[in-house]
Amino acid sequence: MEPPVAEQKITDGSSTQSAAFSAKTRMVRIHTDSICSIEFGTNPTATTSTARMVAGQTEYHGVTLNTGMMVAAITNT
Repeated sequence: MEPPVAEQKITDGSSTQSAAFSAKTRMVRIHTDSICSIEFGTNPTATTSTARMVAGQTEYHGVTLNTGMMVAAITNT
């Protein structure tokens, strides 16, 4: 569906959380500029053991209808 409900940019390094998703958010598109790991939840902490993405990768994730849902990212190798 276009246009998107919201757009966010987070900078990885140590685990960094996004802002909480809107109650209207059903799907998120994650695109990475660097190798990182991501984690979804209401208070997520990404670690180098969570889902890894390569630089330039794009993924779509369906999310729970929960206004407190966020994504966190951390730099990985």
